[in-house]
Amino acid sequence: MATLEIRDLHVTVDTGGAHDGSDGPKEILKGVDLVIRPGETHAIMGPNGSGKSTLAYSIAGHPKYTVTRGSVTLDGADVLAMKVDERARAGLFLAMQYPVEVPGVSVSNFLRTAKTAIDGEAPKLRTWVKDVNTAMAAMKMDPAFATRSVNEGFSGGEKKRHEILQLELLDPQVAVLDETDSGLDIDALRVVSDGVNRFKANGDRGVLLITHYTRILRYITPDFVHVFVDGRIAEEGGPELADRLEAEGYDRFTTTTV
Repeated sequence: MATLEIRDLHVTVDTGGAHDGSDGPKEILKGVDLVIRPGETHAIMGPNGSGKSTLAYSIAGHPKYTVTRGSVTLDGADVLAMKVDERARAGLFLAMQYPVEVPGVSVSNFLRTAKTAIDGEAPKLRTWVKDVNTAMAAMKMDPAFATRSVNEGFSGGEKKRHEILQLELLDPQVAVLDETDSGLDIDALRVVSDGVNRFKANGDRGVLLITHYTRILRYITPDFVHVFVDGRIAEEGGPELADRLEAEGYDRFTTTTV
């Protein structure tokens, strides 16, 4: 059981060479405060460019983003002082919006290597094969995917299923899901949501779900909803806040009155 605590987080990204004439670091996150306790599911919603994905990648340790102020701790341990692999071993997991292809590395080898790195020892092969097959069946993935290169030639929905397959098998303390619902048809959305709910059923796992739309929240019920605007949390509430956003949009947060 672990609590993810984010305090006054400020993050910049280097925009050097950008076509819009900007140069040097640009501040994206401007003081984010968020606490995810064991068993809680938090949804972050907001317009494009508000900093939602920046938050996810900053937690995971993406080198493109620089934390200039604030702290991120997991069960009291300083996440920002950890390397990317150390964050994973500590119990953090990121499902990416655009999962990358890894040619030449099979799904089965990738999963077992990741599990070994996180646990510090290789899982027993017979048990592991059974666990992988069970998880793949639950995600409605053809067993043949285990022999294919990671995400190579996968459809968007297959990539997202593979992300949640990793989530179930690696069983982290806190899962950060960056727009896992993007590009999914209704059947794939149900399968992916069911996978997240199985992970949640453990009872002491935290989930940070980043999304534009409320449709995934019909299948994964959040305890808290946070509205992200211009690098900050502009409003917080329960599941009813997502319904209000669906009806009203983000205009009241982004429109400036004089």
